[in-house]
Amino acid sequence: MICELRVYEAMPGRLAALHRRFETITLPIWARLGIRPLGFWTTMVGSSNNALMYLLAWQSLAEREAVWDGFLADPEWIRLKAETEVDGILVRTASNELLVPTSYSPGMAHAQFEEAI
Repeated sequence: MICELRVYEAMPGRLAALHRRFETITLPIWARLGIRPLGFWTTMVGSSNNALMYLLAWQSLAEREAVWDGFLADPEWIRLKAETEVDGILVRTASNELLVPTSYSPGMAHAQFEEAI
């Protein structure tokens, strides 16, 4: 399994709208496409209280590329994303990292990760 950490910095005053879009639009589309979120977080104490962080699970890099590209090109996603941004975009910046587990990571040895990719 590969984990992908994604961090979205919301536009000022738009974090609540970003949460609503994930809850009502993004997650149902992801379920249809087979995208597996592991969890979502916001910052309680730290440098930004305007960020949304989440982890996705992938079986391989090839799966990630194919499924994520499919999501970005999905007509329903394109239409609904545009509708939610009629008053302005929700995300100021986005970053992502593909994470490699360490040899001492609970639940998954480094060798298992290498076999997955």
